[in-house]
Amino acid sequence: MANNQGAAMSQFPSAKALIPFVSVENMMRLVHHVGVETMLVELTDAIEADFRRWDVFDKTPRIASHSRDGVIELMPTSDGEIYGFKYVNGHPKNMAAGFQTVTAFGLLAQVSTGYPVLLTEMTLLTALRTAATSAMAARHLAPKKVRVMAMIGNGAQAEFQALAMKAVVGIEEVRLYDIDPQATAKAAANLADSGLIVTACGTAHEAIRGAGIITTCTADKQFATILTDNMVGAGVHINAIGGDCPGKTELHKDILARADTFVEYPPQTRVEGEIQQMDPDYPVTELWRVVRGEAEGRRDQRQITLFDSVGFAVEDFSALRYVREKLKGTDFYQEIDIIADPDDPRDLFGMLRRAKV
Repeated sequence: MANNQGAAMSQFPSAKALIPFVSVENMMRLVHHVGVETMLVELTDAIEADFRRWDVFDKTPRIASHSRDGVIELMPTSDGEIYGFKYVNGHPKNMAAGFQTVTAFGLLAQVSTGYPVLLTEMTLLTALRTAATSAMAARHLAPKKVRVMAMIGNGAQAEFQALAMKAVVGIEEVRLYDIDPQATAKAAANLADSGLIVTACGTAHEAIRGAGIITTCTADKQFATILTDNMVGAGVHINAIGGDCPGKTELHKDILARADTFVEYPPQTRVEGEIQQMDPDYPVTELWRVVRGEAEGRRDQRQITLFDSVGFAVEDFSALRYVREKLKGTDFYQEIDIIADPDDPRDLFGMLRRAKV
């Protein structure tokens, strides 16, 4: 009888088999528990802390599978103790069919054992970490005491960008423009109680009037010209986050010829970012060097700075580690049985046989 009970018990997962899983519902609960702006500030600091130790990370351009419909990517990195990756897609046509353009999930694992320690949704978390990364860059590159931001492209990322710039940089007004007026109306409604002055604009020219930060975030998968050279005056910071794959850009190359450009990881950005339009020797500065004080960021009030952001795995790693820490002492996750854990590590088949009903 005792043997039968032991066999029955072995069908149930042990603690080694269980890892925390954060669903979309629980991610939303976590964000509201922390507070959206507080979380954006804390994520900004977490990402900056990892940029300061940039040299410890494994770095590789994301692994992309391109199709005529979009792209599916894996973004891996490790600091030697923890390994992390994100699965993410980009399908611009999805919105017309009622699907998200970008979806994602991510995982952390212990390097010493290879066992996962966190699995989480990352569609919301990617929006938060992208906005936090933008704010981190602006903290180092934007004009001092900037108060107005133009947001060109008012899709799923727009509100996160505006709130991050408010919480981290101190902007007081956001000027919105999108070729789809309904997108602008959506963003304006969502930001109505944010404490920001929100201005809906009819053209990109109108939106950038008086703005010290210009953020572009559009979804069309093509060489596009959202900003032309004559639209950009001296002394602004451009936060270009829409160009993130080969053949997809937002800025006229003449703007890049006038700007000092800062990037995450050049081998990836030269293929995917705005600088794919430029010669291979076009000069760029890696943002981590500015964060660590090894390179100059903004040097004068007339300089045009450009953060050519395509998103890099270290930022996702930072966000995943942040969430893992924030889960401690909460119920904003569920444990899922994702690792096979036989009583005898050599007896995987025996575990399967004992589970037969």
